[in-house]
Amino acid sequence: MKFLKTHLLAGTVILLGLSSLQACKTKKAGMATNPYGVAKEEPVAVKETPAAVEPKKEEEVLPPVKKPDFNFSNIQFEFNSVVLRTISYPILDKAATEMKKDPAVRFVINGHSSAEGSEAHNMALSRDRAYSVKTYLENAGISGSNLEVKGYGEAEPIQSDATEQGRVANRRVEIEIIP
Repeated sequence: MKFLKTHLLAGTVILLGLSSLQACKTKKAGMATNPYGVAKEEPVAVKETPAAVEPKKEEEVLPPVKKPDFNFSNIQFEFNSVVLRTISYPILDKAATEMKKDPAVRFVINGHSSAEGSEAHNMALSRDRAYSVKTYLENAGISGSNLEVKGYGEAEPIQSDATEQGRVANRRVEIEIIP
């Protein structure tokens, strides 16, 4: 009987030791044990970082930056005048917007006229038309130091001066980049 009590006591000690051994094992994150040795899920406070909130995306590809469009032509004027035609305002507004994209670029403003009137008068008129455009662009925020003015008079027509349509087309200012 004494032998049985000793072995029974030893068996109980071993069982208690094994059950306590379970409690010494590393607990999994988010899991806790209750006093009965059964695991149950409990919320565990986890410090969130921006990387944990949003999975890391592949490197985003930005669209290519659109280069400025410096093709400005068809800036029209009234007959024998430095007054801009209203159809020229949107062209000049676009020109100012594009010029602001790269303030280091320099431009030449080329004034032209039709062949009506004397050559000297047309030369002065074409130069004054170019200055009119320069003033418009300066008022739109373009630096005057980036704008050069040239007058060509009737020397470079784009259409024949024989028709009214051709003369209207020749009364123009063109803006070009200075290379």
